[in-house]
Amino acid sequence: MADSGLCRLSAVETVDLLKRRQVSPLELIDAAEARVAAVDGAVNAMVTRTFERARQKAASLALPDPATPGWLGGLPLAVKDLNDVEGVRTTFGSPAFKDNISQRSCLSVQHLEAMGGLVIGKSNTPEFGAGAQTFNEVFGITRNPWDTRMTCAGSSGGAAVALATGQAWLATGSDLGGSLRTPASFCGVVGFRPSPGRVPAGPSVLPLNTFPVNGPMGRCVADVALMLDATARHHPLDPLSYDAPAVAYAQAVANPVKPARVAWGGGFNGACPLDPEIEAICRQATLRFAEIGAVVENKAPDAGGAREAFQVFRGHFMAASHGGLLKAQRDLLKPEVIWNIEYGLSLTGEDLRRASLLQGQLYARFAAFMAGFDILAVPTAPVPPFPVEQRYVEAINGHKMPSYIDWVLITSIITMTGLPAVSVPVGFTSGGLPVGLQLVGRPRGEAALLAAAKLLEDMTGLHKRLPIDPVVRH
Repeated sequence: MADSGLCRLSAVETVDLLKRRQVSPLELIDAAEARVAAVDGAVNAMVTRTFERARQKAASLALPDPATPGWLGGLPLAVKDLNDVEGVRTTFGSPAFKDNISQRSCLSVQHLEAMGGLVIGKSNTPEFGAGAQTFNEVFGITRNPWDTRMTCAGSSGGAAVALATGQAWLATGSDLGGSLRTPASFCGVVGFRPSPGRVPAGPSVLPLNTFPVNGPMGRCVADVALMLDATARHHPLDPLSYDAPAVAYAQAVANPVKPARVAWGGGFNGACPLDPEIEAICRQATLRFAEIGAVVENKAPDAGGAREAFQVFRGHFMAASHGGLLKAQRDLLKPEVIWNIEYGLSLTGEDLRRASLLQGQLYARFAAFMAGFDILAVPTAPVPPFPVEQRYVEAINGHKMPSYIDWVLITSIITMTGLPAVSVPVGFTSGGLPVGLQLVGRPRGEAALLAAAKLLEDMTGLHKRLPIDPVVRH
């Protein structure tokens, strides 16, 4: 099979070839390297490349039994530049770390490599993952492959673009306010935010923080389930992590159970302004669940207090993680990061007390709501992809955004609930840009959520549109 043909296969199809020894890990590395060389100049997704490291790892693979859930068997993948990979440059998108070499791999990468994943490069991210637009002073801008004049969103923008252009079969993402889901929507791939602890994170300065999570990204739902199986297990350095499920997520996707009741939540009763075209596309996609027998209702839980709680906990996280850097190397940080750290440092005990109570009340309302529905559906992103020169969305449908991160409130709300969520491609704007629908599951309901996502994917067939050659426009 020609290299270009290999890069167009799904991860599941490629792993099947590895199991049957019809392709070797080295052939896949060669195919990925050729694909990166052919297309990444137009999009700037794979900013650090580790093909020789991958070849060295391939020469000494120690693999579990191929029947083990999540077996990758030498499959190349991309790792976000917020995640450490032993012996590899990890910049976090910041000039302060432009020469940083990781001494060990992060916990999720350890699990991926133990299952036979081969890291072929680091994908681009905004500085410290701050802001839902992928650009930084180390590597520059990452562009949307559907139209290179547009942004791929962020912060897992490089990951989404690498998948959409066939540079990697799987990619790691991370998500605090929507960093995994929004780029998936903008690039027409699948991004899965699991429950806190489902995928081990860290080591971290805040190991009990439930809001930032690591999660899988792929070109289709089955690929995401494969990657989730490879990482979903306990790690002693993550106190929130827990054991793998009794039934593999790949099985849930292979034999999906239909949801009985689906809620279309729109913009959470006006809490999140929406572009009218995005709202219409996502609502119509949600109604497709009725085609397989689900009852679809227009109903949303009360999201009151979510924005305030998110801003406080995000600020606290930024201050705890980067407060020392602000004092030592302020001149190297972008304005949005400085603002977020300073906001976190200004928080009082009363601010944290109030945010904690708001978040607890929010979770109680959402948990009660989800007891009556299998799936909650809302748009992943409230707007279509916008020009790469624009740092963030300042207004939506006439509503001015209070801060640089408010435009992704529709994903941040879900973060505050701890519920699993996935972005699935469901259509295109009149300008030909991808639109994703955010499906939200019950507490720790990953299996049922993936099943619903797979059924919707089968109805739309949009996963067959990938990978693509970048549409270069000036």
